[in-house]
Amino acid sequence: MKYFAVHYQYANEAPEIVALRPAHREWLATLGAVDQLVGSGPYTDGQGGALIIIRLPETATISDAEEIMDNDPFTREKALAGRTIREWNPVLNVFRSPDED
Repeated sequence: MKYFAVHYQYANEAPEIVALRPAHREWLATLGAVDQLVGSGPYTDGQGGALIIIRLPETATISDAEEIMDNDPFTREKALAGRTIREWNPVLNVFRSPDED
């Protein structure tokens, strides 16, 4: 499996983020249902933003990760101030999928 770290930038408690949060979390649940979501959550330092870790097949590319993340209501509704997606190598991998050895 290949992992991608997705960093969202948005103002802490921005009205558009608050309004879209339920739809965003429902969408994340769909990723979880197909074992693509490893973890997700906001930063807690008061500066806003969030981190999402997704897991895709070994052949996946940044473009594949972008395509998936483009379906997030935060992205579709242009609520984010910025988004960065980077391939990530969890050397000490405690995030293994249930179907991985």
